[in-house]
Amino acid sequence: MIYLDHQATTPADARVVEAMLPWFDREFGNAASRTHAYGWRAEAAVEIAREAIARAIGAREPAEIVFTSGATESDNLAILGVARAARARGADHVVTAATEHRAVLEPCEALAREGFHVTVVSVDRDGLVDPGAIEAVLTERTALVSVMAANNEIGVLQPIDAIAAICRARGVLFHSDAAQAVGKVPLDVASSGFDLLSLTAHKLYGPKGIGALYVRSGRPRVRIEPLLYGGGHERGLRPGTLPVPLIVGFGRAVEIAMAERDSEAVRIAALRERLFERLASVGGVARNGHATARLAGNLNVAIEGIEADALVVALRDVALSTGSACSS
Repeated sequence: MIYLDHQATTPADARVVEAMLPWFDREFGNAASRTHAYGWRAEAAVEIAREAIARAIGAREPAEIVFTSGATESDNLAILGVARAARARGADHVVTAATEHRAVLEPCEALAREGFHVTVVSVDRDGLVDPGAIEAVLTERTALVSVMAANNEIGVLQPIDAIAAICRARGVLFHSDAAQAVGKVPLDVASSGFDLLSLTAHKLYGPKGIGALYVRSGRPRVRIEPLLYGGGHERGLRPGTLPVPLIVGFGRAVEIAMAERDSEAVRIAALRERLFERLASVGGVARNGHATARLAGNLNVAIEGIEADALVVALRDVALSTGSACSS
């Protein structure tokens, strides 16, 4: 089959698998074991990966990276954790966008059931959020704004730097789901003023089941109420034994992606445009989302008079999707 569904998941790079293998059997220590060499070596491997991920997004300190099971957990920890912590000071308003992943929209719906006020901002015909629309709905009770960096279906790149600047000026925390963006487009959380950023490994040729949440350190403090308790791992924000092989794989995948990002973006964007030109030559084919403010590897089209699901079923030798795997 021809695989065209890399925004759902990617195969693990052979170099990533090679880096992971020793940590399944020969180096099997628990990274929290502080009394012997097996634990020390496991902890050191985790910290090397943490440093690589921190460098990739411009974090000031490796400790700002909190490992989770993936971007879905990171999104939930950021949104539910920040909102519930903010409620004590009377901040009970959360803002997001209509085109967010379900891992953002459903936690917001859960907050609404808890009595929070949730504002969902629309996007324009290109799929982009207007930063002015975000600013217009902020109030003194707004605790958090969450807008993704790169859309998981139509691939558009949101103006997150502008939104982060607005939030910073208003004293509102800003979170972005960057699962589709890390390793593909430049990200600098420190200079852009992000407070929280969700990441995952399996969108950039790393293993499934491992992700991270960037949590800004320093003042003003980002207060988060944990979703889980027990053990005090990861700054007390995410307890549980760390999956060392997966973390090592995550770190290696990020290193490879950063080293090859710019050249790969040029190559893949050229392939994307070639594919669109061939499809468009048939007639009745329109591109969904902004033509240039998008991921190099994303092409999302509508074909006049054709039901998407019927087309996908008919193309038995091509693996593609009509939307998010999590929504299907």
